[in-house]
Amino acid sequence: MPNRLINETSPYLLQHAHNPVDWYPWGEEALTKARTENKPIIVSIGYSACHWCHVMERESFEKEQVAGVMNADFVCIKVDREERPDVDAIYMDAIHAMGARGGWPLNVFLLPDAKPFYGVTYLPAQNWVQLLGSVKNAFVNHHEDLVKSAAGFTDNMLVKESEKYNLHVDTQIGEGLASEQPFSSVQIRNDLDEMFEKIKSHFDTEKGGMDRAPKFPMPSIYKFLLRYYAVSHNPEALRHIELSLNRIALGGIYDHVGGGWARYSVDDEWFIPHFEKMPYDNGQLVSIFSEAYTLTKSDLYKSRVYETIEWLAREMTSVEGGFYSALDADSEGIEGKFYIWTQTELKEILGEDFGWFSKLYNIRAAGNWEHGYNHLHLVSRPTGEVGLDGAVYQNALQKLFKARESRIRPGLDDKILASWNGLMLKGLTDAYRAFGEEKFKELALKSAQFLKEKMTAPNHQLWHSYKNGKASIVGFLEDYAAVIDGYLGLYQVTFEEEWLDEALHLMAYAVENLYDAEDELFYFTDTNAEELIARKKEVFDNVIPASNSLMAHNLFALGTLFDYADYVKLSDWMLAKMRNVLLTDVQWGTNWAALYALRAQPTAEIAIVGAEVEHFRQQLEERFVPNKILVGTKTVSDLPLLQERIAKQEQTTVYVCFNKTCQLPVNTMEEVWKQLNYINE
Repeated sequence: MPNRLINETSPYLLQHAHNPVDWYPWGEEALTKARTENKPIIVSIGYSACHWCHVMERESFEKEQVAGVMNADFVCIKVDREERPDVDAIYMDAIHAMGARGGWPLNVFLLPDAKPFYGVTYLPAQNWVQLLGSVKNAFVNHHEDLVKSAAGFTDNMLVKESEKYNLHVDTQIGEGLASEQPFSSVQIRNDLDEMFEKIKSHFDTEKGGMDRAPKFPMPSIYKFLLRYYAVSHNPEALRHIELSLNRIALGGIYDHVGGGWARYSVDDEWFIPHFEKMPYDNGQLVSIFSEAYTLTKSDLYKSRVYETIEWLAREMTSVEGGFYSALDADSEGIEGKFYIWTQTELKEILGEDFGWFSKLYNIRAAGNWEHGYNHLHLVSRPTGEVGLDGAVYQNALQKLFKARESRIRPGLDDKILASWNGLMLKGLTDAYRAFGEEKFKELALKSAQFLKEKMTAPNHQLWHSYKNGKASIVGFLEDYAAVIDGYLGLYQVTFEEEWLDEALHLMAYAVENLYDAEDELFYFTDTNAEELIARKKEVFDNVIPASNSLMAHNLFALGTLFDYADYVKLSDWMLAKMRNVLLTDVQWGTNWAALYALRAQPTAEIAIVGAEVEHFRQQLEERFVPNKILVGTKTVSDLPLLQERIAKQEQTTVYVCFNKTCQLPVNTMEEVWKQLNYINE
């Protein structure tokens, strides 16, 4: 018999709908039951592509004996962390306060009032049952101790992030940014050098990335390094960008056969990934590799962007234009089975190509990984007849692709999340800026139309999740931050002003319903959303940038585009608030640091007016110029940066301005580059 999860839309919750555990979804029904029956609560949090979540389900949650203990003594709640990042964030914060290491599956024990008192990640069945007994005993015989402990963890969560992490505005820097006085630029550049030296000490200078395993791509690190390089021209920064991106592009974390990156590498070689594939990683990596291409002109970066977007369009795009959430790490109950090969399989499929392919990828009879399996991984780029762009090499990969298509596919999590779609939309716009490929723009426009029509309410409130034709769950700050960023990117490749209007409406809604004026940061949750035991703020960048750091970028861009001084000031104030964190350990604030680097120099406001607006836009994207904002029109526009801008002498005209001070209008790219202080080569 199915449990209550059978009525949910989340693929992760539906995976558990036939467990003998009497699971409830998160909601008032379960919380009321716990209070009424005075039972402790188990909140078990995971996601559909999580390998160890599947393992714990098989070992514990599918077993009648284990389920019997859980059902008798606890109220059991299953949560999809991707659907409810607010619930996940609260209880992950509690786990950290307990001194434990977080991860998924996350199993947290709560009092009937939803206050946490203990938590663990994956446990084998025997250990799990033992823990259940211990928790029951403590709840019955040491209840007051648990109440006291839970109150302490809850009080810790109620402390404002600014207080907890000593986030206080550096007034001099804040005012200096806002006024753009010369002293602030000198100070900011000194700060950037200090940040770089701090993060450099954690570089893996042999294998790329940071000096630890597992290795996550961490796109915002390279976003910061690219912008720092634009300011400093420090060759060490460029060296690490190229080393890291090359290894991320060539290693086993990348799917050489089908395109797209896995979430992370379990080792320090970028060799064996945790095989799940998500749009939030791939969207950000498409952005970074596209930007890096404009600086390096590496055709390796170009090929990875094209292949990844092809994978996205082929496997991860709904008919309506939204992007699905994940491909599972497992298929047929084995992690990575869809992606790995025996030597015998490769010989049969590749035929005469097996010899060189085997040497290139270090294929072995015993396997180059485990259990006799081989995984495709490169350290250096192949050249000559089997170069990446060569017909021989591509033909071999195509043979493997066709063979792999007959395998049982990994599970698809087909819910659509606004935040992750925003990150992917931004990636597509960055790819179009770098390569001018029309199908990238078409995919981006379809995605944006989906977000606007299916995931935006008439009052400009975003919905977080979409499945089976229905949008649900009041949007979180991450949704507004990523979608606004995507719309801003889309405007700058299309000059269609509806996307600026949408971005402005979403920002106004977020400021009204998620902004904490007292703390000068945004809450993660909407005032109109379900009230939880704490209302958190997301300030530290991780695999996904913090929603507050993304909003600071957005406020600066929108403030500049619409001449909204209050938005620019708020962005600068938020950034100044993070300065001490950035100077202490910039690893956890690299998206903030990327904005800091942009503010080290005046931002070029470039207005293009005339019939050849698209031609000039394309030429302006040929070089790496991160601190620019583009606006354009063929005729006239009410945008502040385009007002009173006309095409001179019926020629397309470009206006380059810095800090609202404009250069003379020009009609050639040679003159534009001179005004941007670039040498015309």
